[in-house]
Amino acid sequence: MMELLDRAGYRGIGAMSLEELDQVLQGPHGIALALVDVAGFDQRIWTRCDLLRRREIPFLVISPRQLAAVQETSLAHGAQGVLVKPLATKELSALVRTLLEP
Repeated sequence: MMELLDRAGYRGIGAMSLEELDQVLQGPHGIALALVDVAGFDQRIWTRCDLLRRREIPFLVISPRQLAAVQETSLAHGAQGVLVKPLATKELSALVRTLLEP
């Protein structure tokens, strides 16, 4: 996913664990958009999504499968939408561009 963002001209910061995500969220980075891949995370990921919502950082949740529960939970915690893997490169690029445009 980081490669896709780089090719589209965006600078991304990756976080592979909750601890890394906490560091990114506490850091000096100006985060304009977050892509949250929930695969491999436990329920604590939703507290980070709540933090993104409170900071008014738009975010998309990426899920390994189409599940109504993930969709409902994601939207309840402030996600702008839910994408299901595998991601279509053009669709993701267009969505990111739309969310980042002023």
